[in-house]
Amino acid sequence: MHTSANKPVRFLEGERVYLRPVELADTDLYFGTLFHPETRRLTGTQRSFTREQIHRYLDAKSQDSSNLLLLIALQDNDEVIGDIALQSIDPVNRNCNIRIAINELQHQSKGFGSEAMRLLLGYGFGILNLHRIELNVFSYNERAIRAYEKIGFKQEGVQREALYYHHQYHDSVMMSMLAREYREKYGAPTPQA
Repeated sequence: MHTSANKPVRFLEGERVYLRPVELADTDLYFGTLFHPETRRLTGTQRSFTREQIHRYLDAKSQDSSNLLLLIALQDNDEVIGDIALQSIDPVNRNCNIRIAINELQHQSKGFGSEAMRLLLGYGFGILNLHRIELNVFSYNERAIRAYEKIGFKQEGVQREALYYHHQYHDSVMMSMLAREYREKYGAPTPQA
């Protein structure tokens, strides 16, 4: 638990989770998440990383305006349960890619990931003025595909045999949401006077 003097920044707040910036002090925490077997399988992570590589990665991400990497934490105890990112933000064409990982099984299938996605989608469409946000999900992650569809993503196509994992090839499902689809589903906040 954090004291009030070093309480984490709450960049985007929901009811049960909030999103906060990743700091270099999070290197060990982030490093540890890269070795959860189920998280590796669901994200298609194939490589191994050192703490030094993760430190450099986090440092580079903090200076890259085309990416926004955030940690997902629980409102009630500040426990970090995953990460979420907007990647390859293109301000000319107003689009980007979104990705998410909830690390521990006990935090999956509880709606935390969906809440985090809605928070970051609201930021992307409502603050960054993006028009289109896309994602890729591997075909064996049926639970995530259903969750993304429930959030409002639409399937666009399939990249056949795009991932080689566990001795076989797997398809990658391409999904996206447009700003108007987000606003139709979630509305737009009323401007403050």
